[in-house]
Amino acid sequence: MGKYFGTDGFRGEANVTLTADQAYKVGRFLGYYFGEIKRKNGDRSPAKIVIGKDTRRSSYMFEYALIAGLTASGADAYMLHVTTTPSVAYVTRIDGFDCGIMISASHNPYYDNGIKLLNGGGEKMDEDTIALVEAYLDGDLKLFGRKMESLPFAVKDKVGKTFDYASGRNRYIAYLISLGMYSFKGMKVGLDCANGSSWNIAKSVFEALGATTYVINAEPDGLNINENAGSTHIEGLQKLVKEKKLDVGFAYDGDADRCLCVDEKGDVVTGDHILYIYALYMKQREKLVTNTVVTTVMSNFGLYKAFDAAGIEYAKTDVGDKYVHEYMMKNGNRIGGEQSGHIIFSKYATTGDGILTSLKIMEVIMARKTPLSKLAEPVKFFPQVLINVKVKDKRAAQEDADVQAAVTAAATALGCNGRILVRESGTEPLIRVMVEAESERVCNKLAKSVVAVIKQKGHALS
Repeated sequence: MGKYFGTDGFRGEANVTLTADQAYKVGRFLGYYFGEIKRKNGDRSPAKIVIGKDTRRSSYMFEYALIAGLTASGADAYMLHVTTTPSVAYVTRIDGFDCGIMISASHNPYYDNGIKLLNGGGEKMDEDTIALVEAYLDGDLKLFGRKMESLPFAVKDKVGKTFDYASGRNRYIAYLISLGMYSFKGMKVGLDCANGSSWNIAKSVFEALGATTYVINAEPDGLNINENAGSTHIEGLQKLVKEKKLDVGFAYDGDADRCLCVDEKGDVVTGDHILYIYALYMKQREKLVTNTVVTTVMSNFGLYKAFDAAGIEYAKTDVGDKYVHEYMMKNGNRIGGEQSGHIIFSKYATTGDGILTSLKIMEVIMARKTPLSKLAEPVKFFPQVLINVKVKDKRAAQEDADVQAAVTAAATALGCNGRILVRESGTEPLIRVMVEAESERVCNKLAKSVVAVIKQKGHALS
């Protein structure tokens, strides 16, 4: 993880920890870097970079700053305007762009924003390129084996151009509609668009497939993205589904790369449930290549018990859909994701895609003629307790022999009826102690036993 760019881009409070000046510099670097790569390969045409944004007020500022940097370095910038992260990934890959940029802070409040970078394949940018961008932001410019004092400006007819590229977003919408294998006629579907990127896309897709839609939080004003809305505040969608007696509901986050569901009873269906439902559907049709689902270490133990019962294997990665995707690409897996609703269907997309996920769940409902509550029923979530301990040194606390012994003792006590996970926070001075077991009492007892040792050994901050 870099100084500025984490697992999901460069994120921070707008004009506090992420500024327009930094966005301009990111544009300057990318415009020059990808242009030089093309020139070294004998292509004299300018770099082509496509940009999308969510509905935050600051997204316009960052869009214009990035475009100024890109065009000043000689690249051409193509604007998708307000759109989803997965649409940027799709357009980047399908239309042959050198790079894609999404301006969003996902599920964060409106005053935060972020810059996500995608390579020409529509995947999250590689760490080596990210490291070069970060070095440039810190005033250290070394490219292609040589030290440079500054990036040259494009002049005369080499200055880049800007294009309206709303047509790319429209092609993405058409692509989603084309994936609908069944008519949704007669189905009543609730959509919570989080006042974010999906507000002008999700309804169009579902209605084109015949569903009767009931949409909430689709009136963005620049300040209300994710505010008591979307996948992180799903209570509103639960209420809508119950009041309107809907068949199903889908909630997206700010940039619509994740999706959570609400079944016909008004109960939440998480990313873990989604992984089970669609993986089983694939297995039953002999489509589950490698017979393996890729999860993260934060998936619930109940998911793994359900997989065991179904004869489905699973892998675990670090938290972050970036790591899920990397594992899938390396091992040829077709489905993976996180409990939070980042689900990757590698046959159809290179990133988590909330609207695609909802279409895939609709496909199972229609194919099996079964309500969502019944499809999710085999996944029995185990009670979970998570205790965060603020520590002086995360690594020292993790590597302490007595702490490790306490973790081993807890794992032995759980046996095959639960699990313990002790990990460092990626962004805060915290050790996270998580226990899942068949009862909350056991969870609390074992989690507290490990926390007690961390404190006894003097690792905790008072």
